[in-house]
Amino acid sequence: MKEIKKYWQSYINGQWVDAQGGNRIEIENPATGQIIAEVSRAQKEDVDQAVAAARACYESRVLYNMRPTNRGALMFEIARHMTEMADEIALAECLDNGKTLTGGKNEAMAAARYFTYYGGLADKLEGRMIPLGADYVDYTIPSPFGVSAQIVPWNFPLQIAARSVACALATANTVVLKSPELSPVSTYFIAEACHRAGVPKGAVNILCGYGHDCGAALVAHPDIDHIVFTGSVATGQSILRTAADRVIPCVMELGGKSAGILFKDADIDQAINSTASGIFSHAGQVCSAQSRLIVPSALQAEVVEKLAAKAKSLSIGPGIDGHDMTPVISAAQADKIEGMCLAASQAGAEAAAGGRKHGDLPGHFIEPTVFANVTPEMTIAREEVFGPVLSVLTYNEPEEAIALANGTDYGLCAGVYTKDLATAHWAADRLIAGQVFVNEWFAGGIETPFGGTKRSGYGREKGQEALLNYVQTKNVGIRITGGGGGRPGG
Repeated sequence: MKEIKKYWQSYINGQWVDAQGGNRIEIENPATGQIIAEVSRAQKEDVDQAVAAARACYESRVLYNMRPTNRGALMFEIARHMTEMADEIALAECLDNGKTLTGGKNEAMAAARYFTYYGGLADKLEGRMIPLGADYVDYTIPSPFGVSAQIVPWNFPLQIAARSVACALATANTVVLKSPELSPVSTYFIAEACHRAGVPKGAVNILCGYGHDCGAALVAHPDIDHIVFTGSVATGQSILRTAADRVIPCVMELGGKSAGILFKDADIDQAINSTASGIFSHAGQVCSAQSRLIVPSALQAEVVEKLAAKAKSLSIGPGIDGHDMTPVISAAQADKIEGMCLAASQAGAEAAAGGRKHGDLPGHFIEPTVFANVTPEMTIAREEVFGPVLSVLTYNEPEEAIALANGTDYGLCAGVYTKDLATAHWAADRLIAGQVFVNEWFAGGIETPFGGTKRSGYGREKGQEALLNYVQTKNVGIRITGGGGGRPGG
């Protein structure tokens, strides 16, 4: 069995350091339940140290004074080192997160691309001149906020950390990032890449701790100027209450209950394959997963039969062995998912496939699950499961399908399956979501803006739009003469 390094320290002010209290967090392989590594457990004292380093770096203006094209070149170096470590990262993502080795390699390459993409934009974020007549020069400056606190989730820790760290560096902010206590290892490779690339000390600081002490201390710290969070609605709301006391700007991505609508003219087999990818990838532990499929009543039987067959065809097991369905992150998550499946069955939904834990494996595995006869008021149709569980709902008229898709508190993603361009445009215009996919779930990439509406949060990550969440506009108005239309004095 391949292994990863057994102990990982915090990265603060350009150095690898132990937590001041000497405590550690054990990291479990979700495919086996075995402890595979330990990380230094950061608490308030460590947060104070990291924020002080980030503050000192920011106030030195070393990033801000750097020519933006040179800041971009520094980010290209980070990307190069991330790429060189891609195989190590893939193994870490496989063992502490449950991904396949291929999925872990894809994560590493995507993380590197964020630094390349935003490095290329570092010198393209521009202000503008505002004409006020001959006696004035007026212009705007996109200014960094300062110290950005970033808290990333356990499902895609490396990629989500990379996109926010890259945006911060491109805009001359400094960073204190809290990695997830369930799967932190891959985020340390960002620190290593920054270290090798020669990023100024204190510009990027990465530590791991629990939300109730490390995370709470970070978002409440008086020297934090900006907060980026991806995670649950409840935790996001708690962070927002803390941020409101000091009027700290936040970027919030809080999950979803995303629906795809299948129209009568759609290629059903294409829709089945896309839906399976949308809900069963990474065991459904994806904020933008397609957890609902809304189908015409006349097609329900055919669609459910094909979805169930697809689900039952997937191999289940550790990602390192190349299986289709990998484990969920923890025993607690597996219990929660199975409990929601049981409740759905009791409410009248029919499990056409799955609905239980996989009992023959030692880790935390859930069978790929398809529920039919789901009605809109059921919890399984309204609340995020964060597991490989698809709910199939039915409609008779297109307007009813739109209402069903929009009928939850979330608005992260939505999808449309149709061969008709007019139908696709009509539906996309009416769906309340930050991103709409047509005929392929997860269409898009690093270049496409991502974020939600309603309880799915606000602000945008990815794409050029993301940079606007890391700067504030400063206006400078200058009177250049004593009057008289700009004519020089005698």
